[in-house]
Amino acid sequence: MNQSTNSNASIVAGWISLISNIVLTIIKIVVGTLFHSPVLLADGYHNAGDVIASGAALTSMRISKRPADEDHPYGHGKAEVISSAIVGIILIIAALYIAYESIKAFFHEPEKASLIAFITAIISLVWKLILYVYTIKIGKRTNSKGLIATAYDHLADVYASIAAVLGIGLALVGEFTNIHILTYGDPIAGIIVTILVFKLAYGMLIEAIDTLMEKSVSRDTLDHFETLILTIPEVKRIDRLRAREHGHYVLVDLRVSVPGGLTVQEGHDIIRKIKKTIMEKHPNVEEVLIHLNPWYEDDK
Repeated sequence: MNQSTNSNASIVAGWISLISNIVLTIIKIVVGTLFHSPVLLADGYHNAGDVIASGAALTSMRISKRPADEDHPYGHGKAEVISSAIVGIILIIAALYIAYESIKAFFHEPEKASLIAFITAIISLVWKLILYVYTIKIGKRTNSKGLIATAYDHLADVYASIAAVLGIGLALVGEFTNIHILTYGDPIAGIIVTILVFKLAYGMLIEAIDTLMEKSVSRDTLDHFETLILTIPEVKRIDRLRAREHGHYVLVDLRVSVPGGLTVQEGHDIIRKIKKTIMEKHPNVEEVLIHLNPWYEDDK
C-alpha cells in the first residue's frame, strides 16, 4: 500500500474517531442527566475530553503529511508525536476525574440504577471496542503516532465503559436482590479503571517524550540496517550508524568507508545503492543521509 493510500486511511480513521466521540459524548450526557446516572455522566464528560484528543490527533495527522519545506527540512512528522503527548495528558486528567468521582461516591447514598443507562453503557463499550480494533490496525499499518494514540484513547474508554457496565449492572442487581453493598460496585470499578488508564497514559507520554528527545530506533532495527549496508560490495566499513523516529517515518544517518580511489560518480552511485537497499526493505524510512570516508588496504 503506497504512502498516499496510507495517509487517506489514517485521515478517514481520524474522522470516524472524532465523529464517534462527539455522538457518544452527547448520548452519555443526555442519558446520564435524564436518568440520574452519575457514572454515565462522568463517562460522558470523559468522552468530551476525547473529542479534544481526537481533534488534536486528526489535526496533527494532516500536518504531519505535509512535505518538507524551508522551515521544516526534515518534514512535519513530529506533529503526530506532539498530539500523542496531548492525548496522554488528557487521559491523565480523565483518570484523575474518574478517581475523584469514584472516591466521592463512597460518601453518598448511590443513585437509583437505570436500565436505559445500563444499555447505553453496553452500546458505548461495544462501539469503543470496535473503534479501538479499527484504529489500532490502521495506525500500526500506517505507522501513524497520532492514530495509535487515538486508538489507546479508545482503549481507555473501553476500560471506562466496562466500569460503567459493571457499576450500573451491580447496582441493578443490588436493587433487585436488596443487597445494598452491590450498589457501590461502580466506585470500586472506577478506581480499578483509574489505575489502568494511568498506566496507559504513562506509556504514551514516555514514548512521545522519547521520540521528541531523538531516541534511537531499536537495536534490532539498527542491526538490520547494518546487515543491509554491508551487502553493498564497495562498503568496507561502517564508521557510524544512527537512526531516529520522526513521527510516522524514520531518518537514517550513517558514515561508511569505501575504496579511496573511486571517482565522485562511483561514490554517488554507491550512495544511491545504499539508500535504495535500505528503503526497499524499510518503507517507513523517509531519508538516508550518507557521508563517505576513504578506505585503503592498510587501514585498520
